[in-house]
Amino acid sequence: MFALALFASISRLHIVAIAALGTFTFGWVFTGQHPWLLAAVSALDWFLVNLLNRVVDIPEDRANGITGADFAATHRRVILVGGFALLFSSLLAVHIVAPRILALRLAYHALGLAYNWPLLAGRRRIKQLYFWKNTASAMGFVLTVFLYPLACAGWGLEAERLAPGVNLITIAVSAAFFVLFELSFEVIYDLRDAPGDTLAGIATYPVVHGVRGAVRIIDGLLAASVGCLVFGYARHLIPWRVFIMFTAPLLQFVLYKRALRRGITSRDCIGLTWLGVALLTTYHLWIAAGLPGVGLE
Repeated sequence: MFALALFASISRLHIVAIAALGTFTFGWVFTGQHPWLLAAVSALDWFLVNLLNRVVDIPEDRANGITGADFAATHRRVILVGGFALLFSSLLAVHIVAPRILALRLAYHALGLAYNWPLLAGRRRIKQLYFWKNTASAMGFVLTVFLYPLACAGWGLEAERLAPGVNLITIAVSAAFFVLFELSFEVIYDLRDAPGDTLAGIATYPVVHGVRGAVRIIDGLLAASVGCLVFGYARHLIPWRVFIMFTAPLLQFVLYKRALRRGITSRDCIGLTWLGVALLTTYHLWIAAGLPGVGLE
């Protein structure tokens, strides 16, 4: 049981799961097809970035009491060699079966390396940069969750490869909702990580603006994400199967406010992510059961 918990923490299994399900969900929403392969590739890519991140974030992870920090420190060399070997071999293997996403995968992993490792001017990481830290993480999700499926569907320019009720405006509104909602997650996690981020000199919103400022940002992001869906549905820009996703930010608002009153913990953040996994799983079970409301129209 301990080994499973350690693996889940080292790999950030909750992030891997939500990314894979996000790719699967929006791939289906936009194309009407179930992109099993792309979901698996998304899971692999997030696993690799999270794994390689752990050997860089050891000081702040220890300060924040993150499970697996000592394991990552002890096995740093093995994680690095194994992680990069899997990365390079997977780039070749996946290119054989899904050549359209090679450039996107290279961009995603380049972003991940610059995010985690001191490759920028002044030996800085994207993770250390105010605003860009959260934005870069959100762009990682956009690459895997949105662009992987869209690349395989001809970028929306081949209309016959898109699902009914979907066009480029539908995709843009959905992406705006997703980015705003995902950014709210990022800031909630930053609330949890504030002690370690302060120690490491990482300028997150909670570090720069304090808890109150960060909470205002989270509330604004959640409200704006719901507003995007309401506007899009009212203007007939998105179908119901996208609009129904407004339930996720509403639930997150209630749960994160409850956690905030006693102090947000790692368990709260991971729980919110697993809630997202549960909601997406329920979404697909509803579809599979043929129940009304979220089918293709």
